[in-house]
Amino acid sequence: MTASGFQELAIAALLVVLAAFIPMLSDGYWLSIAVTAMMYIALSTSWVLFSGPTHYISLASGAFFGVGGYLVATGMSDYDLSFWLMAAAAPVVATILAALIGLATLRLSGVYFVIFTLGLAEMIRNIVSWVQNNFLGSRGLYVLTDFTEAHIYWMLLGITAAVYLLGWFVNRSRIGFALRIIGNDETVARHVGINTATPKVILFMTTGFFAALVGAVIAPRYSYIEPNQVFSPELSFLVVIMALLGGSGRLWGPVVGVIPFTLVWEFVAVQFPNQTTLFIGLVFLLIVYGLPHGVVGRLEQLAASVRERRNA
Repeated sequence: MTASGFQELAIAALLVVLAAFIPMLSDGYWLSIAVTAMMYIALSTSWVLFSGPTHYISLASGAFFGVGGYLVATGMSDYDLSFWLMAAAAPVVATILAALIGLATLRLSGVYFVIFTLGLAEMIRNIVSWVQNNFLGSRGLYVLTDFTEAHIYWMLLGITAAVYLLGWFVNRSRIGFALRIIGNDETVARHVGINTATPKVILFMTTGFFAALVGAVIAPRYSYIEPNQVFSPELSFLVVIMALLGGSGRLWGPVVGVIPFTLVWEFVAVQFPNQTTLFIGLVFLLIVYGLPHGVVGRLEQLAASVRERRNA
């Protein structure tokens, strides 16, 4: 481990410890905001784990998140199974689903991959809704536990820490090196003998695992779950926007985007509930044309420019 690598891990560990005290310092509204922010930090960081180095824009987060939340609700409501059992099983199911999807579709690239992943989330949502309405007799499912907002926050914080630690190791592994080459030029990666399919599928499975785990953990917060609620395409877009706003070039970049955007999003959702889709579109255009490398990327460009002027 290099000195810079050790320093990065030490800073991340310190931030995790400090973040763990938030439920003790706030409650009510601000704790609810903290839970929402931590949920998106976990989802966006796991998204960056795959999409950051490959530059594949995946809109499948909502599908995997929904699988996690819906399986927990189904197991607890219909079969009286424990939360912990379903929370352990849901990510495994999502990982298998991600593997099948990855093997079938990761040969696609660009806009085709984006369209497919969006269509996937919508397809799963409609299938689950159809089965729920026609065979299970009720539209929603109850998820009743003794968890408080603080408990859910701490579980999400643990997931976020695990995602970051895994990403730190992946970035320094052969798979991470292969993914960066694939992201720069996939044709060149094939020509130098890299198996481009395997690392992409592995990281896509990892994203599916963590998104489903987040969905499973957040399910008790909703108490009553419907397919349209957990299989939300809006969630997929928000994850992408927050990750890109912070900067997908760094594993910790999403944190920079999630925290301010969550505060703005809460304001917009409350004050202008009918204009949220318009707001998402405007922000996405702003990021694409104004901050293509995110806030972190822009700051790094400015820092590099300052160093060049000093050395000139």
